[in-house]
Amino acid sequence: MSTWESSSALLKESHAPWDGQAVYNKPGRRPPQAAVGYHKAVERKLSVAVLGATGAVGGEFLTLFERRHFPVGGLRLLASERSAGKRLLIRGKEIAVVPVAPTSFDGVEVAFFSAGASRSREFAPPAMAAGALVIDNSSAFRMDPGVPLVIPEINAHAVGPKDRLIAVPNCSAILVLMAVAPLRALGRIERLVVSTYQSASGGGAALMRELREQTGEVLAGREPRAGIAPDPYAFNLFSHNTPINEAGYNEEEWKVILECRKILGATELKVNVTCVRVPVLRAHSASITIEFAGAAPTEDAVRSALAAAPGVRVIDDRAANRFPTPLLASGQDDVLVGRIRRDLSHPSAISLFACTDQLLKGAALNALQIAELALGLPQPPALPPASTPP
Repeated sequence: MSTWESSSALLKESHAPWDGQAVYNKPGRRPPQAAVGYHKAVERKLSVAVLGATGAVGGEFLTLFERRHFPVGGLRLLASERSAGKRLLIRGKEIAVVPVAPTSFDGVEVAFFSAGASRSREFAPPAMAAGALVIDNSSAFRMDPGVPLVIPEINAHAVGPKDRLIAVPNCSAILVLMAVAPLRALGRIERLVVSTYQSASGGGAALMRELREQTGEVLAGREPRAGIAPDPYAFNLFSHNTPINEAGYNEEEWKVILECRKILGATELKVNVTCVRVPVLRAHSASITIEFAGAAPTEDAVRSALAAAPGVRVIDDRAANRFPTPLLASGQDDVLVGRIRRDLSHPSAISLFACTDQLLKGAALNALQIAELALGLPQPPALPPASTPP
């Protein structure tokens, strides 16, 4: 039996059908229509591949498949030769990781890519040629005019029935736009001024491990040893460690600028952004000032627009001094938004603060939502927060 057949059999054996009624089996309660509809929609299982399965984002896919009841029938876990042979536990069963090759996608219907731009450029064409829908979490195709760049809550209309390759935006662009896009209903937005506070997870599992190790070294009274990060990471912060262009912006900042414009369809949108890496494990934060073409909307109007937006949760309690934090956002699907206030230095501006789990809405969750959208699957009913510790 091949590794693929073995993996498929293991998953089929362990995949119990989800009973929408069981979730709502308390006396006097009936399942909402969304739960019933979703249960019916997932009866046909799909063959799925994850490229980058052993990475930080790859691990989140495996958890989300189960938590969102994504209709996985067969599962192929792909990675580099270095990671081949590892076995990952899924629903109590171990599935082997196999090295990726152009033929790895034969028979695959949906492929989630999270192994870097070079791998995506190499393996997306054979995956699509094999008939797979490719959801790519790298920067490889984001600015290709023929490839949709999608945040489902914002521009689901960008996905067409013939699209076989869809890009997941940069994690910071997702965070910013989830907080900004709902405010377009309150007036035309002319300019964004953004500062990001980005977690180690954006640099992958290795950078998360480096932060943990350096923190231990400092707490033990030793000098931290620099590794992936250009500077000591524990108890420190630094400009995002990507190349600087001729305009003085680092690569991450440039991505945010260009991707925000593409997603909103606003080529003239003015964006100024500073991206900084901070010693936080898995949740990004951003300070955002939104300048409108006319007078700024009221704070109450902003709160109402954000509270009504799917995927956004407002935490804005001035009396208790309670606002979004990366610790609170870790393991949560929603983008948390607060510190909503008029910019007293500008009559047309509103300022706010937002946080999101970089591995979830900033990567794997957004990718899975894209797949659900492209496949015509209804969104699952409201789910409990992820149990992943911060």
